[in-house]
Amino acid sequence: MIESVLQRKNLSLKLKITVKGLISLGIVLLAVVLPQLVHLVAGSEGGVRWLPMYLPVLLGGCLLGQWWGIGAGIASPVISFLITLAFGNPMPAAARLPFMAAELAVFGAVSGLFSKKVSENGWMAFPAVLLAQVSGRAAFMLLALVFGGVTPFTPQLIFSQIESGLWGMVLQAVVVPFAVMGLKLILNRKGKEN
Repeated sequence: MIESVLQRKNLSLKLKITVKGLISLGIVLLAVVLPQLVHLVAGSEGGVRWLPMYLPVLLGGCLLGQWWGIGAGIASPVISFLITLAFGNPMPAAARLPFMAAELAVFGAVSGLFSKKVSENGWMAFPAVLLAQVSGRAAFMLLALVFGGVTPFTPQLIFSQIESGLWGMVLQAVVVPFAVMGLKLILNRKGKEN
């Protein structure tokens, strides 16, 4: 979606990359800060229930496209881990980090595949988010099955986590598309004013 706005403005490749990089940085920072706020307000169970890191990555994919979405999906849990490790309580936990990075990369990739369609029709953000959520969770399950001998994640544990985070997924499936449509309206309005 952002790509279409940048093309309308006829910006250079260097400026496009700079703008996308800054937006990606904002997405990653939001993905690091939002879980901390949720844990502060709702405790450690809040993260499992509301899945706050997922929301910014889904938003990033819809706005920036698949490649930037993949980057934000991988960078978000890694940077969160490194920052929180410095304070003695890493989030996500080390055992979950590679799985979460892969899951969020799928979230960013799949929602990003819809980016051009979302720029044409904001309502496409709904299937983008839903398909990304299902694909990401399926990727997590598949990785846990493949690496079952060296990981603490069993299918039963993953299903339990999916069940615990269902309300968070539902909330994101509504909030992210409406946020994307709102941003689309704002960007289109500013585009007409210029």
